[in-house]
Amino acid sequence: MTSHPPDPPRDLVLVGHGMVGQRFLEAFTEQPGAGRWRVTVLAEEPRPAYDRVHLSSLFDGRTPEDLALCPPGFLAEHGIDLRLGDPVTAVDRAARTVTTRAGRQVRYDALVLATGSAPFVPPVPGHDAAGCHVYRTIEDLDAIRADAAPATTGVVVGGGLLGLEAAGALRATGLSTHVVEFAPRLMAVQVDEGGGAVLRRKIEDLGVTVHTSAAADAVETGPTGRVRALTLSDGRELAADLVVFSAGIRPRDALARDCGLPVGVRGGIVVDERCRTADPAVLAIGECAQAADGRVYGLVAPGYQMAETAARELAGRPGDGFAGADTSTKLKLLGVDVASFGDPHGAAEGALDVLYSDSRLGVYRKLVIGADGALLGGVLVGDTGAYGALRPLAAAGRPLTVPPEQLVLPAGSGAAGPVALPDEAVLCSCHNVTQGTVRAAVHEQGCDSVGAVKKCTRAGTGCGSCLKQLATVVTEELAATGVATRTGLCEHFPQTRAELYEIVRVTGITGFSELLDRYGRGEGCEVCKPTVASVLASLGGGHILDGEQAALQDSNDHFLANLQRNGSYSVVPRVPGGEITPEGLITIGEIARDYGLYTKITGGQRIDLLGATVDQLPGIWARLVDAGFESGHAYGKALRTVKSCVGETWCRYGVQDSVALAIELELRYRGLRSPHKLKSAVSGCARECAEAQSKDFGVIATSAGWNLYVGGNGGMTPRHADLLAADLDRETLIRTIDRYLMFYIRTADRLERTSVWLDRLEGGLDHLRAVVVEDALGIAAELDELMIRHIDGYQDEWAATLADPERLRRFSSFVNAPGTPDPAITFVPERGQIRPARPGEDGRVLTTPAPVLVAGPRLEVLTP
Repeated sequence: MTSHPPDPPRDLVLVGHGMVGQRFLEAFTEQPGAGRWRVTVLAEEPRPAYDRVHLSSLFDGRTPEDLALCPPGFLAEHGIDLRLGDPVTAVDRAARTVTTRAGRQVRYDALVLATGSAPFVPPVPGHDAAGCHVYRTIEDLDAIRADAAPATTGVVVGGGLLGLEAAGALRATGLSTHVVEFAPRLMAVQVDEGGGAVLRRKIEDLGVTVHTSAAADAVETGPTGRVRALTLSDGRELAADLVVFSAGIRPRDALARDCGLPVGVRGGIVVDERCRTADPAVLAIGECAQAADGRVYGLVAPGYQMAETAARELAGRPGDGFAGADTSTKLKLLGVDVASFGDPHGAAEGALDVLYSDSRLGVYRKLVIGADGALLGGVLVGDTGAYGALRPLAAAGRPLTVPPEQLVLPAGSGAAGPVALPDEAVLCSCHNVTQGTVRAAVHEQGCDSVGAVKKCTRAGTGCGSCLKQLATVVTEELAATGVATRTGLCEHFPQTRAELYEIVRVTGITGFSELLDRYGRGEGCEVCKPTVASVLASLGGGHILDGEQAALQDSNDHFLANLQRNGSYSVVPRVPGGEITPEGLITIGEIARDYGLYTKITGGQRIDLLGATVDQLPGIWARLVDAGFESGHAYGKALRTVKSCVGETWCRYGVQDSVALAIELELRYRGLRSPHKLKSAVSGCARECAEAQSKDFGVIATSAGWNLYVGGNGGMTPRHADLLAADLDRETLIRTIDRYLMFYIRTADRLERTSVWLDRLEGGLDHLRAVVVEDALGIAAELDELMIRHIDGYQDEWAATLADPERLRRFSSFVNAPGTPDPAITFVPERGQIRPARPGEDGRVLTTPAPVLVAGPRLEVLTP
């Protein structure tokens, strides 16, 4: 019998190693027969594939290594030859070779072009001047960061997805930022007029100045040739030290053009449904290709689908081709949640809109409903929580089973519960994974967690916008099959917040990285980082601005003050029990006068000083601390206030000294970090002037002692507090509150108020009473010890920050110019004080230490 030698390996050349290129390699190596190919990757950039979608996270402390997409060992495992920094410059289709910039020639049997796209730079005079940038690669961001160091003002040309990403990056570097957009609204492709208006208002509230219906006309330069201004098409001139062009992209199709392959009228290498060009040996995928439907897709999800299609084509496997893709998007731009899906503009004949808009909260929801009652598309701004369910509904194309208005209403206002999705509904558009595929992974493939389903189906491994809906489907399917499910904090921690609290308490772990390394996976996210930071702080994990802790905090905790709508901050000193001396009032008044701050009495019997800039905060704190004040923790998930009436000391109805008790409680629990904010009050008699029964814990005096109420809540969903114990003496009252608070901190979920926690708690109020009063679980001593540890370890965060030069370094509007006020934060006089300037108003920057006198709404603001 004669043996035949194996076929010689075939040569596959991939041009480009971006996100789509890497996905192609992963999909191709999964195909049968992939081992018969020698794969060479020729890349222009100096580094392997990285996550370009999250490029802006480099300004939030992440590193290029954090964004890397190519798993360690992947290339070596599959024998892939990756050559970086040497792009292909020519294709010889007749000889089937490519030539690189270094002059190397590489032969191919199959060639895949994944060259991506290039930023579009309007050909305006001065567009290539020093200080002009594009926003596309890690190297681009490095250049922007370097140029931003000596700059104060930056302008972004383009108000689409990439433009707002770039604006966020400039703002993160401390620059006063402008966005110039030719269309009449931001993100004109994705959102409608109403959504654009809400988006603009929220972004302007952050201190970014938006100019719509305007184009860049010329970049003006100074004597050194560097940017000094940008002239707009309407004649206005914006001062600028830095200009970033982010006005769209253009397919990088020059290689195809030069070798005679057809390209689209507006660019893009023409391919069919199998991603094949006119040359059967050449395929094109991603942003460089014009798909079979005549479109060039600038999103990663369609690129991934094209990569998978091309991989199957080269393996000779049947399967669905790529004829077009869902262009739904869900993003957080400058901290604003934005999403659009399906047909957001209602282009279909007979389409009707269902709208919900709350300008006070900055929430906009629009659904487009077809003549047959099917959901066609929609726009979500400010709250995109429903995106995971709405997008698959729109993709399914079936009539809705609930009135559409119920899908846009907020919770508790007649909103619909979960809506059943058909199995053919696409949950993950990045990898075209349907709900039916996810369900099958659970009951046919034995997947018993979201992580297992992700590994099996790749759902949720792309942009991540489907993870919430994916988790819901997996949990429901597991429950239907009788499998016990676990509800982890996020994809990085399989444990709940309560379980993580116990881990930290028992092990003594003091940092996020250590906790993640030992009990989690991945890099962490905006859910787990602040949650773990709160847990560490609850257990005495040191100052929240020290070391790794600082990077975990929410925006308010970053600066120990409350961020306001125009980028300024408010300062709220602690006023225990609402009791304050005349000297204390005078001190606060003098500080407000000298810094030109707006003052207001809060509902918690404190005084709020609004309008401070970041660089002013330490000076304000120093004067408050010198006068005996402390941080009121208005910025943190911690105890806010303990209100009180004047009690028996002054009131003829009072039966106990409510003020003294309120002061004692507030000083005892000050700085106590918890899953959510805590509010309290003490009333000196049953007339309840302090409104104790609307608080997380409230105390009402009786002739025999004190009644303790718990689980109350005001706000949007009020809840009357429940009576936990009656006629307690002072010592028993305080011990019961200690245990109640520590049991809540120990067992509550992330961002769960005591009212919701108590309703969720198995056994409810009776179980709580058994635990904290009767010690039914035998943990009372532990709870007592935890409270003592908190009291003994308390330190005022303001005073501790003032005493540490390293902590103080972060309090500057501009790192390169400490003490310089942010020119984007401006105010106008109103009712004898100041308020943030609205768009179009001629506001003024407040400066210190020179005092500012605001004499009245009809008089100008005077500065010495």
